[in-house]
Formats: sequence, structure tokens, C-alpha cells
Amino acid sequence: MKAGIVGLPNVGKSTLFNCLSNAKAQSANFPFCTIEPNIGVVNVPDPRLEKLEELVNPEKVIPATVEIVDIAGLVKGASKGEGLGNQFLGNIRETDAILHVLRCFDNDNIVHVDGSVDPIRDKETIDMELQLKDLESVEKKLDKVKRTAKTGNKEAQKEETILNALKEGLESGLSVRAITVADDDKVAYVKPLQLITDKPVMYVCNVDEGAAVEGNAYVEKVKATVADENAEVIFLAVGTEADITELETYEERQLFLEDLGLTEPGSAKLIRGAYRLLNLETYFTAGQKEVRAWTIPIGATAPQAAGVIHTDFEKGFIRAEVISYSDYVDYGSETKVKEAGKMRVEGKDYIVKDGDVMHFRFNV
Repeated sequence: MKAGIVGLPNVGKSTLFNCLSNAKAQSANFPFCTIEPNIGVVNVPDPRLEKLEELVNPEKVIPATVEIVDIAGLVKGASKGEGLGNQFLGNIRETDAILHVLRCFDNDNIVHVDGSVDPIRDKETIDMELQLKDLESVEKKLDKVKRTAKTGNKEAQKEETILNALKEGLESGLSVRAITVADDDKVAYVKPLQLITDKPVMYVCNVDEGAAVEGNAYVEKVKATVADENAEVIFLAVGTEADITELETYEERQLFLEDLGLTEPGSAKLIRGAYRLLNLETYFTAGQKEVRAWTIPIGATAPQAAGVIHTDFEKGFIRAEVISYSDYVDYGSETKVKEAGKMRVEGKDYIVKDGDVMHFRFNV
């Protein structure tokens, strides 16, 4: 699962990417510094994993991960191929969620492609380009469906109605995620189109160091503007985060954070937010060889969760032995959980809960 970092040129996308992945993508004070998308595999910070490590003392610990993609900056006219438009839009279509970076700080030394700082205008510029590209996709599909609908095909007529609703919404400046469509119709007619503005989005307000703890007026404007979008908004000082990641020791990083009044890097909040945005959750396996966090879609069944480890586990699934994370911590070991009768045996229909500690029994 991939989350793509998008935004206008020069708003801090590549610097943020570097903070998240330590991958050192090129970042500089000029537009289109990023041309090919950079991809980083990012560990998901999870204090539960650290606690399990403390209790089990395994040979190794493997965290959950998310792929983050740093995509070239988009400019006005991208939907018509301006700048790196077509390439940008192709790259973003391949991601599962969007991290939209907005510049929310003043600094005369860092150029802005439009000459002034205005995160709402910047957001609208990108929204419009993405909406125009989606409108193009919807109109192409609508042309095909109309021909079938004219023959009296009921299914095509229903699809035509849905597509017309999407077209009207996009033409009025709405993103697809903000257009009301029944869930069943969304699955049948909207999801297959892979529309860009249907992807879940998190707005990342890039602030200066002075606003790292409480935000600023720009952040409040963004929150007010997106209040009806069902989108998450977070703020972090990307330049400061970059300075923190350059420090060599954990102790130095903690001292820096304390001086700022922060308990953890803002990048950790962002990564967890991206994980939620992608509709993912974690279960754990815990043994002497390794303690590991496994990534599954929210709502996965026990066999589907087992299949993440190996397809044979899903094919030959017999049962899952499940301990809730809170019970594991309360009793301090798997043995004591069993003695207290707190280990559950679950079958094929069990919906895995975030934080479950699991063993699978299977036979192939």
C-alpha cells in the first residue's frame, strides 16, 4: 500500500520524504527538483511493539511498514500537460492515499511558485487539476456507457446516472470523495475508475519551528476549509524535523524535541496517520525468534491475516490462537495468559482486532 506525497513545487515535499524515509531524495530551492518519484519504505512507530519486545526479549523485532512516494510538484495546467503534469498524474494514480503538503510558513528566502504564501489557493490549484483529470476519465467512460444505455440496458442506465452525478460534482469543483454515492454503487461503478480525487487525503501543513507545537493562522484556515471533506489535517515543521533526523543519537533527538515542547517527532504522527488513511491495522506474532507487526486491512478475517504471513497459512487455515494485547501486557507472558484462561481459539469468521497477538494452526 502506497501513500503519495503531493503539492506544489517547493512546499517541502522532498524534505518531508527524507524525514520519513531517511532516503535522501534531492531537495532544493527550485521548482521540479523531483522528477522521477522517489519511493521509501517507512517503519510505522508503534509503542506496543516495543512493549512486546521488552516482555519477550526476542532475537529480532520487525515493525509494520508503509510505502511513501515523493511525487514531482504539480502546477496550474498539469491536467493539460503543463510542467510535469501527465507524469505527475500517472504517478499519483498508482498510489492508494494522498498526503497533500501545504506551505504554511513565511520565509522570503524560499521562493513560492505563485509569489506569495496562501495554502488555500495552493490547495485549490491542485484540487482543480486533479478534478479536471478525473472529469476527463468520467466523460470518456460516460460516452461508452451512454451508447449501451440507449439500447435499454438497465445496468448501463444506472451507471449513466452515477457517472452524470460524478460529472456534475466535478464540474462544480467537488472532489469525488465529497460526492454522495451509495456504497454499493461506489463499489460497482466508481472504484473501478481509479479516480484520483476519490483517494483518501491527509493535509500536511508545513509550518515553521515557532508553530511546531500549536500551529498558526494558516493551519486554522486549512482546517476550516476542509471541514466538510472528511479529511485529516496535521501540522509539522518539516525543516525542523529534517534537523532532528540529522542528529546522531536518540538522546540528542529527545533533547531537541523537549526544547521544542514535543513528546515525539511530528513525522511519527504523520506515518501513523498515513497508516489509518490507508485503512490498515496491525496484529502481532511474538516468539523467541522474533516479535513482528503484520499489516492487514481493517476488517480482515483470521485466514486473511494468516495469508499475509504465507499463502499456505490461509489455504490450510484450521484455527487462530488469539491473545488481546492488553491481556498480554497485563499477564506479562504467553504462558501466564494461557494459565489465566485468556487465550481464545477463533475460527474462519473471526475479524482480527488491531493489536491482537496471534498464532495460526494450519494444514496443507
